[in-house]
Amino acid sequence: MTRKVADCRKFPSEMNCTLTISGEEEEVVRAAGEHAVSVHQHQDSPEMRQQIRAFLEDEKVSA
Repeated sequence: MTRKVADCRKFPSEMNCTLTISGEEEEVVRAAGEHAVSVHQHQDSPEMRQQIRAFLEDEKVSA
């Protein structure tokens, strides 16, 4: 299974967040959602989680 990555650096913010989360897709969506609410003051909603899911990238594996 391909691991997924959510990288806050791809989204400009006032706090210049540098957090990167990687793991299985559901783990990353859950952790990134919790981070978005607790750190960036976003409202938790199915729409927010869907946006997170849409921005996930496959983790690049170095050989």
